[in-house]
Amino acid sequence: MTGRAASGGRPRTLRVDTHVHTDASDDGVTAPEELVRRACAVGLDGIAVTDHDAVDGARRAAAVAADLELVVIVGCEVSTAEGHLLAMGVESAPEPGRPLADTARDVRAAGGVAVVPHPFQRSRHGARADAIDAVDGIEVYNAHTITNVRNRQAARFAMRGDYPKFGGSDAHRPGNVGRAVTEVRLPADAAPTTDAVLESMRTGRTAAVGRRTTTWQYLTKILGNARRKTPSLR
Repeated sequence: MTGRAASGGRPRTLRVDTHVHTDASDDGVTAPEELVRRACAVGLDGIAVTDHDAVDGARRAAAVAADLELVVIVGCEVSTAEGHLLAMGVESAPEPGRPLADTARDVRAAGGVAVVPHPFQRSRHGARADAIDAVDGIEVYNAHTITNVRNRQAARFAMRGDYPKFGGSDAHRPGNVGRAVTEVRLPADAAPTTDAVLESMRTGRTAAVGRRTTTWQYLTKILGNARRKTPSLR
């Protein structure tokens, strides 16, 4: 796994955007190099690169950041049979199309962290409540939204189920990186490495903070997706 200890004086609460995409996603436009630059520019301590069913972009980002004080977690956004699942800290992309709970168990058994992104948002392949099981946490703040209705619903679900809470920008463009983050609390004696961050996530030392994308940014992504899927609009 990637990530290295930073120099002394770094905070024990790290700001990690746990849901970002590169151009390795079919709806992403950000090169891994640009993603790393942007994460550093907005003052993040780490990112989890979660392209759709692929880890190539995440690996490239990790290589770029190898000598920087930025933790880069290799991950992906898995297309399970019941909806999307963030798999963080994995060596390869889990097979898509399998049950969400089975996929989550495999991710955890491999030493990764499994988090449900944008739950209940069926138009974005968010999982239903009855499909969510065996996961490490719930994304309760996804910045890519016009209203906070589903975020609030996700927060209530996480509270009822005593799930750790995560926040992520779901950025497909550089300007949205860091708009929502997961605050990860490390033990006082822990260096800010990938392994330490994943362990703190696994044990629930997390909090979600952020702000929504603007209406223009939201509509720009929707239009961009439509153009990629409809040849006549290109």
